[in-house]
Amino acid sequence: MRPPYPPSPERSAEVRRRFAEEARSERPDLSQLCLLVGAEADGALDETGIDAAQLELDRLAGQLPFRPGGPQSWATALHHLLGAREGFRGSPADYQRLESSLLHEVLRRRRGLPILLSVVWVEVARRAGAPVYGVALPGHFVVGFGPEDAQVLVDPFDGGRVLGGGDAEVLVAGATGAPLDRSMLVPAAPLEVVSRILNNVRAWAAARPERSDVALWAVELSLLLPSHPARLRYERAHLLVQRGDFVRGADELEAYADVVAAADEAAAERVRGQARVARAMLN
Repeated sequence: MRPPYPPSPERSAEVRRRFAEEARSERPDLSQLCLLVGAEADGALDETGIDAAQLELDRLAGQLPFRPGGPQSWATALHHLLGAREGFRGSPADYQRLESSLLHEVLRRRRGLPILLSVVWVEVARRAGAPVYGVALPGHFVVGFGPEDAQVLVDPFDGGRVLGGGDAEVLVAGATGAPLDRSMLVPAAPLEVVSRILNNVRAWAAARPERSDVALWAVELSLLLPSHPARLRYERAHLLVQRGDFVRGADELEAYADVVAAADEAAAERVRGQARVARAMLN
């Protein structure tokens, strides 16, 4: 197994407890949730490392000019600091690395996926008092400054380039082939951001069957979020079976079948059949 290596079972249990508690708090802390995702992925990230990452976000925020002006001025200031001076940006190769979805590694490497780089932009700008938020465009996360009628968008993956005219339309069309809708430009809530990060981790692991361990913890953290699709339980059951935990996997499949039965008995029976196959693997 290549690094990062997972934490001990005891550390994992503590990380998950804190993740669930933070996710259910009145105002979930985005940076803390992202760092707890990192701690579940990387056993080397201890409390000292989490504190150091938060301090780095504080340090970067302290480098910004005091209230530089309106949304455009904030966007420009963040571009100069994080993109030009500090070197935060992304490249196609970053999509192949698990570290690109882990906030502490993005802070260390200055490289990451669009959504994690956007977390850095948002958290640094928020600490400095900017009117900032993440914007979950389909296929490409960006950052917004200011109210809807004066919104300025930046692309942290491109060093924080300020998006002009039709740039957002081009990003959406390139990712989905569909036109940009104004509803896509609303601020993303912290739990939406974390859910999308975990989806990215699951997609990374799905392309690497030997890393079913990563897929499993990403699903299990997703299940700790207050709102999640029921099908994640089905995904978790299959991962357990894939990893040889046939009894727990079969139990999960049967529990999921009971949920599905209320709407689709035929589908529930198919899932029960998969549970029987999983139990037969014990023989």
